[in-house]
Parts: sequence; structure tokens; C-alpha cells
Amino acid sequence: MAREEKVWKFAEEAGYEPLENRCIIVKYAPANLSDQIASFFNGEFYVLQLCKSEMILLPFDPMWTGLRKDVSLVLPYGEIQSVEVSDDLLNSVIAIRTGEDLIRLTAQQKELSDLRTSGLYCGGKNWHKENLEGTLLELKKLGSVQK
Repeated sequence: MAREEKVWKFAEEAGYEPLENRCIIVKYAPANLSDQIASFFNGEFYVLQLCKSEMILLPFDPMWTGLRKDVSLVLPYGEIQSVEVSDDLLNSVIAIRTGEDLIRLTAQQKELSDLRTSGLYCGGKNWHKENLEGTLLELKKLGSVQK
């Protein structure tokens, strides 16, 4: 379990300036139904943290539900061309287009997150639930500013 303050500390130790209340728990989004079934058993979750100049992904250790001291993805805001957020059953899909790449992530919706994996990874205070709407709004703004 990771407290939000620990997320910020890891981001700062890695050399980034995290924005408060702008982190949520995500997974890479499955491409199709077969991939969705397979990914159900995949325990690879990340913290998407918005920072001053970039977005980063910090991986969770699937065995211990704690953060690993690693940055899996660094995406400078200047490289983001568009961001689209859509609902898919119990999740929100975040599609980030950069140049020729499309990064698709999925975040559990806040209404049931206390009962789902995102609530488990947050521990006592469900910061994913508290930060979801604001973080998704900021992501959408990033895509529209870069056009």
C-alpha cells in the first residue's frame, strides 16, 4: 500500500516535481476482449503522477502492493498531442497520443474503487478516488493545450 505522500517522495527522489492531488492508479488498457480477459489476471498497476513538466508512471510491486523505486514512463507535456478519456464499464480509458504513439491506460472509476484494486493499493485513505476527477480533467487540458 502506498500513501500519497510516499508517491510524491518517490517522484521527487527521481528528480521530478509532483503536483499535489494529481496522482491516480492505472493499468495499461487491453486492446480487445481476449487481451481484457488476460489482463484481468495481470497485476501490473502503476501510479500516474502529473508533475510540473511531465507525466510519469511509477510501478507497484505486484507481490507486496508497495511502490518500486523506479519510473516506468516519462512523458513530457510538450510531446502530448491529444488526450481522450472515455468510460468502459467500470473503468475510465485514457488515450494519450504522442507523435506516432498511442498510450492507452485504464483507471478504475471512483464509485467502486474502495472495493477494487485501486482502493487496496491506496491503503487507508483512498487518494485515487479523491484525485480521479481532477487528474482526468488536467490530462484532458494537456491534450487541448498542445494542439
